[in-house]
Amino acid sequence: MTHQPMWARPEPAGPVEWLPELDMPDPGRQRRLTVLLRWLLLIPQFIAVFVLGVGAFFTVVVGWFAALFTGRLPAGVARYLGAFVAYETRVHASSMLLVDRYPPFALRPAEPYPVRVELRPGPLNRLAVFFRIILMIPAAIVQGLVTSGWYALGFFFWLITLVLGRMPRPLFEASAATLRYSMRFSAYTFMLTSAYPKRLFGDGDAPKLPYREPAPGGEAPASATRPLLLSTGAKVLVVVFLLVGLAGDVVGNTVRDWDGDHDDNAAAAPAAAAVVPRSAG
Repeated sequence: MTHQPMWARPEPAGPVEWLPELDMPDPGRQRRLTVLLRWLLLIPQFIAVFVLGVGAFFTVVVGWFAALFTGRLPAGVARYLGAFVAYETRVHASSMLLVDRYPPFALRPAEPYPVRVELRPGPLNRLAVFFRIILMIPAAIVQGLVTSGWYALGFFFWLITLVLGRMPRPLFEASAATLRYSMRFSAYTFMLTSAYPKRLFGDGDAPKLPYREPAPGGEAPASATRPLLLSTGAKVLVVVFLLVGLAGDVVGNTVRDWDGDHDDNAAAAPAAAAVVPRSAG
């Protein structure tokens, strides 16, 4: 069954590498009750993402061997991994308060959803496939820092959205940039694209297409995130996410090292006491 596309977008001029795209509408009003209970309501979705992620892990292993010999993912592997990336992105968009509508429990929803991912799996460089786990390390560090930084501050973003009934525009832009980079990293990891994750700070000076409410029987609305243009405030927020993520990582490593040294010292103390000669009474 073919569905009407949700987003009206300009057709690319045939780029060599297709950079995965994220589409969603501008930030609108959100129901305060759903914002209040957002993360609690999403617990079943997080479980579903985990279970589907286990399947994605074994699927990508099969896909890696196939791509290494054929230079592309098998069609069935690409379909499952692409559907998983889209599912995961919908859940994270809801958890990051970017949309109010609850994500469907379906890899391929029957009805259009406000958050959509466009992937175009194609030919892959076999050498890049072979070294994929090494090549993705820098992007993994950036993705880990910016995502952990967002969630470290997530309580404050939740409180702001709860009070205002909507997400402020700079926060929406910075959050959308974080989600899009995470989606592109997943797509690269799963070999759904040969394009390395990029443009964490937006799409530069590309002309912005305004979002339009769809008229009955009319054309689809333009995406608010294609291109994704970040204001100065949004770029500052992305930097804050990175710094907070880095600070959290440093503090976490320091605490783990301190606990490890403390446990080693505690274990060594009885042994040291055992070899100390007792004075004659």
